[in-house]
Amino acid sequence: MLPYGRQSIDEADVEAVVAALRSDWLTTGPAVDEFERAVGEHVGGAHVVSVTSGTAALHVAYAAAGVGPGDEVVTTPLTFVATAAAAALHGARVVFADVEPDTGNLDVDAARASFTDRTRVVAAVDYAGLPASPDRFAALARENGALFLEDAAHSVGSRWAGRPVGSFADLTTLSFFPTKNLTTAEGGAVVTTDATLEARARRFKNHGLVREPAQQRWPDEGPWHQEVHAFGLNYRLPDVLAALGTSQLRRLDAFRTRRAEIHARYDEGLRDLDGVLLPARRDEAEPAWHLYPLRVLDGRRRAVFEQLRAAGIGVQVNYVPAYWHPVFADLGYRRGACPNAEAYYAQEISLPLFPDLTDAQVDRVVDEVRRAVSGR
Repeated sequence: MLPYGRQSIDEADVEAVVAALRSDWLTTGPAVDEFERAVGEHVGGAHVVSVTSGTAALHVAYAAAGVGPGDEVVTTPLTFVATAAAAALHGARVVFADVEPDTGNLDVDAARASFTDRTRVVAAVDYAGLPASPDRFAALARENGALFLEDAAHSVGSRWAGRPVGSFADLTTLSFFPTKNLTTAEGGAVVTTDATLEARARRFKNHGLVREPAQQRWPDEGPWHQEVHAFGLNYRLPDVLAALGTSQLRRLDAFRTRRAEIHARYDEGLRDLDGVLLPARRDEAEPAWHLYPLRVLDGRRRAVFEQLRAAGIGVQVNYVPAYWHPVFADLGYRRGACPNAEAYYAQEISLPLFPDLTDAQVDRVVDEVRRAVSGR
């Protein structure tokens, strides 16, 4: 089965991990600091707080934003459930706004219409690697006294209007899962240019511990003393995984180039095929494509999906609208709330896309898609 996503590991990655294993630090050591510096340089000099997953990054980012009961978070339903769940776990009310019908990204005007005086955060997802108009969302948040969170789990390496993802939002979250644009096996990061948000994120990801004597209530307890003023969790990324991430970052530009080549090869092979829509893009964007979201028309998505799987093509669907999950249905959310997102979901199939995919494999996928869509 040809997978829809797969990590690309070379000998330099292996050597980096082995070096970390042989060092004195398996966690909370210098490899973590090096990785955070490297990611920060890549996203334009922002502060970077590494964590254990993209989901952890969202949970930490909402904590840094001060999200809690009584607050509202406006976000997209066309995302992995973690974007919404992490806010709900802080006690916030999640408000789903509809997406652009062509890109699947959160629609700025729909988000604006969903704002109230309780909106603390608007969280847009860079679906498939295409940035979700981050300049416009930053302005929208600023105009309404809210924070903009860019869920960039798909888009590390992407640029918008010449600037890297991570340089627009108050808080940007990254994912380094094996299928993403670079990997630490499991891992993620929170990116911010705000020193206060960075400090809150660092504290929450490390149990809420306060180690600075000047900030402690009982600093004379002893040199070992540390305090918890607000609850946090252990979301520390180990040095072993951070070392892998630093090594992977050296190839991120090559990964982005190869993903773009594969994306273009799919476009060329499928552009004349009736019954499908190819992924949309925006002139301002230089995407590091994470997905190739093909849309199958006329209610034939499931049949095409099953035929491709039977042919050994490991396609996927991204995503079930978040409020369709029973956990949100049980809270009173109902289907039909975001028709564009639901229509997009009903048509979407993600084709295999990862840097080590060969041209011959891409052509095989194209042939099988054409066969399945044409009913052969």
